[in-house]
Amino acid sequence: MSDPADIPTIVFVHGGQHTGVGWQATVDAIARQHPQVPTLAVDLPGRRDEPGDLATLTIDQCVQSVVRQIDAAGAERVVLVGHSMAGITLPGVATALGAERVAHMVYLACCVPPQGASVMSTLKPPMSWIAGLMSRFVKVSKPLPAAFARRMFANGMTAEQQRRVVRELVAESAVVTREPVDRSAMPDLPTTWIVTLRDKALKPSLQREFIANLGNVREVLEIDTCHNAMLSEPEVLAAMVLARLG
Repeated sequence: MSDPADIPTIVFVHGGQHTGVGWQATVDAIARQHPQVPTLAVDLPGRRDEPGDLATLTIDQCVQSVVRQIDAAGAERVVLVGHSMAGITLPGVATALGAERVAHMVYLACCVPPQGASVMSTLKPPMSWIAGLMSRFVKVSKPLPAAFARRMFANGMTAEQQRRVVRELVAESAVVTREPVDRSAMPDLPTTWIVTLRDKALKPSLQREFIANLGNVREVLEIDTCHNAMLSEPEVLAAMVLARLG
């Protein structure tokens, strides 16, 4: 590693029904591997202490929340790491911060709709059935049932890890999943995609469609694990992210 003053802050952005807590195992792994590297696991609006109304949430509100937390932490340069539905937030954060502040972007099993489309339009069964049904009748969806969450997010994990995943799930905005994305102003940045090979929520074939939607992905890596790789393989994920600090 270079001079600690020159090391970017790794900023972790969680996905749907999750909070920044979900990154803790990976944050701890980074602290073990390279304790001088600063990290920040943000919460999107409406989770824990981050203010926001899930019933009226917008992508821009998520972007502005992340940017405010980065600025409050005093992070001048960052590596952005997003998981799952963070794929609709990360491009806006990169646009707001600009290429001079974003050293690298890492997409972990993210949902990236085509330009002008929504998260809802990309989902496949059984996620599309569940999400579609919920979004028709509610603006805020409850956490997935435990058995379904274990199957979609935590297949192959230990029983304790699966309990942790279920325990940490929170309510999610249904309206933001229907909002069209706009990446037209996103700067061209060094970008890595990490495919989770045993993912049942966003299968590898679907992730490769999302890679094409995003475009300009310079590097594709793989982890042989489930959707929530930040808990199932924190040491592997930490090493991958650390190697992209430059």
